[in-house]
Amino acid sequence: MSLDTPKVTFKRVMLKISGEALMGDQGFGLHPPTVERIAREVKSVHDLGVEICMVIGGGNIFRGLQGSAQGMERTTADYMGMLATVMNALAMQSALEQLGIHTRVISAITMNEVAEPYIRRRAVRHLEKKRICIFAAGTGNPYFTTDTAATLRANEMNCEAIFKGTKVDGVYDKDPAKYPDAKRYETVTYDDVLAKRLGVMDASAIALARDNNLPIIVFSLDEPGGFKGILSGHGTSTRVQG
Repeated sequence: MSLDTPKVTFKRVMLKISGEALMGDQGFGLHPPTVERIAREVKSVHDLGVEICMVIGGGNIFRGLQGSAQGMERTTADYMGMLATVMNALAMQSALEQLGIHTRVISAITMNEVAEPYIRRRAVRHLEKKRICIFAAGTGNPYFTTDTAATLRANEMNCEAIFKGTKVDGVYDKDPAKYPDAKRYETVTYDDVLAKRLGVMDASAIALARDNNLPIIVFSLDEPGGFKGILSGHGTSTRVQG
């Protein structure tokens, strides 16, 4: 390792991003330049030797709760949302492989023609071989969000932290887009996130992270070099911990 190479404290991490992060300035769907930009961010961390898991939401294509609210049966709507996450995972896989990184899409719903089925030992082996694993289709069950799926897979893969990429540089006491006096937390406990409804992740995901002492680091994915910087101990973020 050269002297210029940043020192990182994590060997294996989960990166959780929303589907909306892939749509750029569009109101819907995938924006290929944005997907490519995020892929380059992931590559910069992969180049440091960090083993990376990913979970990407599907809200840029279809959100189960919205479908349910519009009269669709909830289970059907949730399965449609899971399929949206597979589409996003395939787009990210394509972008990463164009950068020369071996990537596997691993689906909780069996679809052998486009993705591997989820087998924990096989996924761990991919990570050990420095392949990026993108876990798609949530947990494979309705009524669970991709936040919960990311926390579940992070625990199963023995990740040391969840990095949640958002549009803001951490967790605030109120929406910084609406309130100029919003204050950012440097650290916040799982219990405070739940009690104050800070919106980091849904309650199931926070409780699962708390029960397994899995830290959640919230940072801005829009900041160039943000993922690499936060992982190296620089930049602005909020750490959710016990």
